[in-house]
Amino acid sequence: HVQLVESGGGSVPVGGSKMLSCVASGFTHRIRSMAWFRQAPGKTREGVAAIDDDGSITYAVSVRGRFTLTHSQDNAKNTLNLQMADLKQEDTAVYYCAAAEGVNAPKVVIGWTPPLSKEYTYWGQGTQVTVS
Repeated sequence: HVQLVESGGGSVPVGGSKMLSCVASGFTHRIRSMAWFRQAPGKTREGVAAIDDDGSITYAVSVRGRFTLTHSQDNAKNTLNLQMADLKQEDTAVYYCAAAEGVNAPKVVIGWTPPLSKEYTYWGQGTQVTVS
């Protein structure tokens, strides 16, 4: 199994920046795709940014040019960071890290919206980001 732990959430003023981190542990060698999702109150969970094992990255239209996804892997530690800049009130949400393994892991198409949440098997507990 894979465990995902997010960190970095909190409050930030409009126009500010924040970085979220997700550390994967367990059978990380099986991971083929990772992503950040977010869910605001009363709204469905939406993909924010995603990366696949080819290194292809894509972003939701609403965050392009403001958010940057980076990935690193060192032995058993697999880290997915989301650097957020020029934050807006509408970015307020619980942010979740997700991962998928094996041949059925979703591929990322650069410039398209991130894969759907149902494509991912493993999820973190979420971290709240509040922009005000």
